[in-house]
Amino acid sequence: MAQLRMAMAQVNPTVGDLEGNCGIVVEYARRAAGAGAHLVVFPEMVVTGYPVEDLALRKSFVAASIEATHRLAERLADEGLGELPTVVGFLGRCEDAEPRFGQPAGAPQNALALLHQGRVKVVSAKHHLPNYGVFDEFRYFVPGRTLPVVRVHGVDAALVICEDLWQEGGPVATVRDAGAGLLVVLNGSPYEHDKDDERLDLCRRRAREAGAALAYVNTVGGQDELVFDGDSIVVDAEGEVLARGPRFEEALLVTDLELPVPSEPEPRGTAATTGIGIERTVLSEEPVPAYDPRPGEIAQPMEDLAEVYTALVTGTRDYVRKNRFGSVILGLSGGIDSALTAAIATDALGPDPVHAVLMPSRHSSEHSVADAEELVRRQRINARTVAVGPMVDAFEEAVAVDGLAAENLQARVRGQLLMTLSNQEGHLVLTTGNKSELATGYSTLYGDSAGGYAPIKDAWKTLVWELARWRNAEAARRGETPPIPENSISKPPSAELRPDQLDTDSLPDYSVLDALLDDYVGTDLGRTELIAAGHDAELVDRVIRLADRAEYKRRQYPPGPKISKRNFGRDRRLPITNRWS
Repeated sequence: MAQLRMAMAQVNPTVGDLEGNCGIVVEYARRAAGAGAHLVVFPEMVVTGYPVEDLALRKSFVAASIEATHRLAERLADEGLGELPTVVGFLGRCEDAEPRFGQPAGAPQNALALLHQGRVKVVSAKHHLPNYGVFDEFRYFVPGRTLPVVRVHGVDAALVICEDLWQEGGPVATVRDAGAGLLVVLNGSPYEHDKDDERLDLCRRRAREAGAALAYVNTVGGQDELVFDGDSIVVDAEGEVLARGPRFEEALLVTDLELPVPSEPEPRGTAATTGIGIERTVLSEEPVPAYDPRPGEIAQPMEDLAEVYTALVTGTRDYVRKNRFGSVILGLSGGIDSALTAAIATDALGPDPVHAVLMPSRHSSEHSVADAEELVRRQRINARTVAVGPMVDAFEEAVAVDGLAAENLQARVRGQLLMTLSNQEGHLVLTTGNKSELATGYSTLYGDSAGGYAPIKDAWKTLVWELARWRNAEAARRGETPPIPENSISKPPSAELRPDQLDTDSLPDYSVLDALLDDYVGTDLGRTELIAAGHDAELVDRVIRLADRAEYKRRQYPPGPKISKRNFGRDRRLPITNRWS
């Protein structure tokens, strides 16, 4: 057996910031070298950020990525890090691809590169291109055809990218044929609730299948609607966990491994079971002198509500930071949705950049105004009160409105006010609607749906309450003041757009509604299946009608962090004009 100290850099790149991302690689490579690592590995497409979407179809961007990767190799050498083998993900190109119908122009590839001694020594591309959920990689990339196996200090390490691990067969199945003792996987694996257990089970299973230790390095941070949670993992060939990174935090995970010394293979070959070409590169034959290994770090797991809340905070923080907004603004009603949104914003950014506007109308209750004012005191955010009654009155003097039009007018005046303050003062408007409202169309277009980012867009109303209670309990556990007034959590929800209005006037209890919506939206159950699952037939018909009619609203809703397996946006795409029911 031979020893190898491997470092996995769980970092937070920004899409398109090639110079900044390469700076992150240099910083963490320096830290890895300082920790005595023999190999350092970074996530999928760390040079460009991930996902790049249609940027992959711009030849200039592909060329810039390739050039940046070569410059990065030179920079590492110039800074005394050239002897440390460094594996990065980048946007590459298949140089020998023949143009054909259906293939993306320019043959871009989701690729990895091994940098050593100032040069790009190995390049390989992702084989399995996911085309489900949030992924459109068939649209963007040409698949790879080979498995790189790199000898580092007498140990053979195979290198693959993300989906290659999730799919059966392909390059991972080739690892055993190649005789590699270590399988390294570069990932850009987005967060979903409960995905950590699925991810660990997969790593254990694939390690046993490959007969090799497995190192899974994942990115961290927010990118538009996606949130990456890190959770990098190292397991041995039996699937035993040796190290595990923290969730939602940048980290350098350093792990000492004992790996088999391979017998001398042919320089190149083809795997007998998969037909995939094996490309071998020798960096160093001599094993490292024996040393005392240090125990691997294993981060403590997060409880369910903690991980969901942290995902929302992470997504909000990075959307604001990466898009260079200095501050945010939101309407504060005293209700649970705006209260939770304010708490997320404050936890993401601190209180100083958070601005709230209290916008009472003739239908606003005294307790709602008092609850909003109490939240401002608890969270120490900036706040102002602007009564919208006179603005609504002015509109009603010009145009006669009543009923739903009058209710929506109040919401639109509030939305207009927030957008005006955004333009005047440079804030990003946070929209406060939840997934239940978005599913059923209970939001006013150009009113409460107006904004630039929607932190709780993917949270059912019942989850909003759970998160609020969890956040308050967490504050109490720390000896802090709970950020959300109890009355905002316990009172019946209401839009307060007409006298004595309650959500239950037009919607069933949210525990009933959300269970039905989750089955319809989350798993695409049809009417017959929903009724068979125990949902009331009349309610099924009504909810399907509401959800299907609201598609046009959802298309115009701001982005927000994805936390479920199926969010509104990247995951679920239905035609607006649609007579199928």
